[in-house]
Amino acid sequence: MRAERAMIETSEDAVLGGRLRLRQPLRGHRVGHDAILLAAATGGRASEQAVDLGAGVGAAGLALAARVGGLKVTLVEIDDGLCALAADNAGLNRLDDRVRALLADAENPQALIAAGLSPASVDRVLMNPPFNDAKRQNVSPDPRRRLAHVGEPSLLARWVATAAQLLKPQGVLTMIWRADGLDEVLDALSGEFGSIVVLPVLPRPEAAAIRVLVRAVRGAHGARRDYPALLLNDATGRPTAAAEAVLRAGDTLSITGK
Repeated sequence: MRAERAMIETSEDAVLGGRLRLRQPLRGHRVGHDAILLAAATGGRASEQAVDLGAGVGAAGLALAARVGGLKVTLVEIDDGLCALAADNAGLNRLDDRVRALLADAENPQALIAAGLSPASVDRVLMNPPFNDAKRQNVSPDPRRRLAHVGEPSLLARWVATAAQLLKPQGVLTMIWRADGLDEVLDALSGEFGSIVVLPVLPRPEAAAIRVLVRAVRGAHGARRDYPALLLNDATGRPTAAAEAVLRAGDTLSITGK
């Protein structure tokens, strides 16, 4: 991984109001609101173990670890260079005593198990899978950006299946997805997950939702619950107080549950 990491031109950027610093590629996918929102929706306790599938440079998993003292996090990333940066970022933020980076494919649960993630051993899984359809959206020519953003239609079901294998009974899966793809999420969760909670994310008043945060419990059978939307910007384009509290101050979103 050292050679791959050395070939990536990076910047070092502050997120979470400076609470977290991340080295990330200058070109390709860049850390944005999605990772921080995902961490804020995940929750956790000091005694628990979480797995961030498709972690990239580790933004969501590290933001979760920074919020929840004592929580152990495994960052799973398929790209050698990004995985190396995720490991670097754990050290940069002095979280490497409880955050590790694992070079593996989120769609290969057997490889994860072989790497030490036993079946039904994880308390929480968080994920921000590639959710753009190459048949419906323009595809970036940058290979890392394409890997982070574009997935085939069956990808979500495979990632959810991996999460179901890793999670304990009553373990929690949290994900962020395109708002117009909520039906895909609900379909993928059916069977293994219940007690589903949905929180839409709006870019501004009167606009359609652009993302949904979804929380589901493995083996549960509770009814779905919809939360009021999180509004990122007001009518003048300024960040709302609610968004600033989550994205900069490190507040947790109400859907975290237990």
